[in-house]
Amino acid sequence: MRLKERAALSSANNMNQQIPIPEIPLPSGCRSMPVLGFGTAADPPVEPKLLESAILQAIELGYRHFDTAALYNSEKPAGEAITEAINGGLIESREQLFITSKLWCSDAHPQHVLPALNKTLQNLKMDYIDLFLIHWPVSSKSGIHEYPIKKKDFLPMDFKSVWAAMEECQKLGLTKSIGVSNFSCKKLADVLATAQIPPAVNQVEVNPCWQQRKLRDFCKRNGVFVVGYSPLGSIGTFYGTNRVMESQVLKEIAKAKGKTVAQVALRWGCEQGIGVVVKIYNKERMKQNLEIFDWSLSDDDCRKISKIPQSRACLGKDYTSHYGPYKTIEELWDEEL
Repeated sequence: MRLKERAALSSANNMNQQIPIPEIPLPSGCRSMPVLGFGTAADPPVEPKLLESAILQAIELGYRHFDTAALYNSEKPAGEAITEAINGGLIESREQLFITSKLWCSDAHPQHVLPALNKTLQNLKMDYIDLFLIHWPVSSKSGIHEYPIKKKDFLPMDFKSVWAAMEECQKLGLTKSIGVSNFSCKKLADVLATAQIPPAVNQVEVNPCWQQRKLRDFCKRNGVFVVGYSPLGSIGTFYGTNRVMESQVLKEIAKAKGKTVAQVALRWGCEQGIGVVVKIYNKERMKQNLEIFDWSLSDDDCRKISKIPQSRACLGKDYTSHYGPYKTIEELWDEEL
C-alpha cells in the first residue's frame, strides 16, 4: 500500500478511535507527554529499514511518543520514518510527535553535551526534541562511543556541570524538557540539589515485577515524572527475563478480563500515574497495546499485582567497574535492589 493510501486509511481509523492516548503535562510545563510511548531499543539490533518501517506503522496506528537514544542507533531511522510520515500525509507536522533521546556516557562531560544533542538533532532531521535524558549516571572516556564500555574507561560523572550543560540545551530551545534515566533516589537528589531547572523525567525500569515504589514516591514528592521502560520485561542478551509475561497473577487477571497479559501490564503502569515505553514490531500487538484506555483494573486486581514478588531485571552490571565510580551494582543503585 502506498503511503498516501495508508495516510487516508490511518485518518479514517483515527476518526473511529474512541479513546486517544492520554497526555500528561510534564513538570517543566513545556509540553505534554503521551503516556504510552514506542521504544526503539532493539536487542539484538535490527536493520534500520525494519525499524523505519515499524515506526511508520506505529505512527499510522496512532502512536505519537517515540523514544530513541544515541546508544540505540535508532535516531537516523526514526528521522527517516518521521520525514516520510510527514511527506506522505500520515501526520501534518513534526509538532504532533513527542520525541525523546538520550545522552550517552562518553558524551556525559559538560563540553560534549551540546555537541551530542546537535548530532542527535542532525540524525533526527529536527530543530528540537521534546525530551533529552542523561542515559546513565556515569561518564566514560570521551570520543569512544561503544557498548559495552571498557572497564578502564569509566569515569565519575560531574553531576553539577553536566546538568548545567543540559539546562543550557533547554534554554537554547534545542530540547523542550530535560531529565535523567536510571537514577536512584540518592543520585536524583544530587542533581536536584544544584539544579536551576529540575529534571522533568526519570526513566527507569518499572513493571509489575519491579514496581519501584520507593523511587516513584520520591519522584512524586520532588515533581519528577516517572517513565517506565521494560513494562513487559525484556527478553534479550542485555538482561533477559520473561517474568512479566509469564506471571501467573497477570495471566489470571488477563483471562478474567478478556485481555492480554501485555495489556494488563501496560494498563497497570498507566494506572500508577507513570508513562510507559514499550518496544514491539508486530503490528497486531502494536494495536493491542493501544487498546488499554477504555477499561480499568479493579481494586482486587491491583491488590494481587502489589503482592507479586519483586526483583530488578536490569542490574546494570555493565556500568560497574573496579576502575570506575561504581564497583558493584549495590553502589550503582544505592542499595535500591
